[in-house]
Amino acid sequence: MTAVVAKPVRATVAAEPGGTRAAVLTLALFETRRLLTRLPVIIAFVVYIGWTVWRGGKAWDGYPALQDADRATQSAPMLVGLAVLLAVNRAALRSRRYGTEAHFAVLVLPPWRRTVAHALSVVAAALLTAVCVAGQFGREALRPGAIGHGSVGELLVGPLTVLLAGLAGLLMTQLVRSALAAPLTVVFFLLLSLFGTGMGDGATRWFMPVVLEPAAITLPSDLIGRPAAWHALYLAGLALCAGLVAVLAAGGRRPVVLAGVAGAVAMTLVGGVAQAGGDSPQLVKARERATVNPEQVQTCVRRDGSAYCAFPEWGPRVADWAGVVHRVRSLAGGSAHDQDVVVRQRIEARYGLSGDSALMPLERPHEVTVRTRWGGNRVPEFSAAVAGVLVAGNEKASTSMCDGRMVTVMWLALGWESDPMAVLRRVRLNDTVTGSDFVLQPTDGMYMTAAQTEVLRALLDRPRGEVTARVKSHWAELTEPKVTAARAARLLGVRSPEGDDKCLD
Repeated sequence: MTAVVAKPVRATVAAEPGGTRAAVLTLALFETRRLLTRLPVIIAFVVYIGWTVWRGGKAWDGYPALQDADRATQSAPMLVGLAVLLAVNRAALRSRRYGTEAHFAVLVLPPWRRTVAHALSVVAAALLTAVCVAGQFGREALRPGAIGHGSVGELLVGPLTVLLAGLAGLLMTQLVRSALAAPLTVVFFLLLSLFGTGMGDGATRWFMPVVLEPAAITLPSDLIGRPAAWHALYLAGLALCAGLVAVLAAGGRRPVVLAGVAGAVAMTLVGGVAQAGGDSPQLVKARERATVNPEQVQTCVRRDGSAYCAFPEWGPRVADWAGVVHRVRSLAGGSAHDQDVVVRQRIEARYGLSGDSALMPLERPHEVTVRTRWGGNRVPEFSAAVAGVLVAGNEKASTSMCDGRMVTVMWLALGWESDPMAVLRRVRLNDTVTGSDFVLQPTDGMYMTAAQTEVLRALLDRPRGEVTARVKSHWAELTEPKVTAARAARLLGVRSPEGDDKCLD
């Protein structure tokens, strides 16, 4: 009887120059295709793109500041990252799940090289996310009213978050050989995002992948002070650590892998320490100067006799501000019709992006505050501030005014609008068009009584030219302190109000 001894199968690809590398790339392309066509990943990208398209332009009312638009690209990719984490983890455990791990012994690729292929598939998902981020930011940058400057470091956070999540899912396959680990991790991070948004304070929050800001303030680019570049380096190092440690745990103990792990750890430490350094003394001083003495860092230009002083990045906004001032003055009478004003851009920058304190009204004559955000409700708020200064003389006086002059102020602020009733609703604190309410403006609000609101509504229902003529002919009486809403109604030819005309104490 003759015994036949089967010779072990030898891999032939490894003998060819570059054969192993080609096999890794081939497997990486295969895993990339499977990863990007997995249902959770497809759904995540569809939701991400759909949300981005739907939200496009709404956060800035069509006039984006690019130093805010870059940060707006960071939150949505976290959903993609969780989907990629789940998909990569399942793909790496596929052979174990189906009991085919033993068959891989006859292949050219050892386990650590297959792990490299899975890691490369994650890179493809991160690059696709980068394309989406570039499209989202580019859309805002191309809007006609866009101002400011974006940060490359901020734009890298989204793709790096996806890369980190995917490589973390790959590392989990080497540490926990269970199909439940990835889903439980996804649930944990979803709960953390819902209930743990306030975790961490100061420097510690920068150890999270995405660092959100609690306030919706817009600052000049050079006053933001976020360590975006260091944070991107930290995330890149953390992602490389996860991927290379996964390769190392799979058996890839080659010098290049060990050197890569050492380099990734160094990147993570350098980025982590640098991003936690806090605000520099120079930044603190610059924020103080921009808040307390903005005229030292602003450029002023003149339009129709009025001066418009803005931070350098807001130069293109001057035309919009001048248009509002012109339209408000066109409805005014007496000396206010030709009164020059100083429009001063003001911010509260001393607390960075973590606080948005109210601005105190100015007491200098005919000086009006305008803030850094523009469009939507910001336009009638600025219009109300201009009208208040034309009637009362300065912002401090206008915010403490509570008499029939408010009818004239609000007519100047809204009379030129195409749909003044809709704008009236938006500019009032509680979105009302009846009764008493506060009128919003860049500094402290103004108060309207129910009687003043009645008179204003009656004026807005009349032809603009007729009301404008009455306002100009009775300007002195309408802007006299302590004039009542009933007196203003008689001067303007509308019915006397029935509502309460009592001011707040």
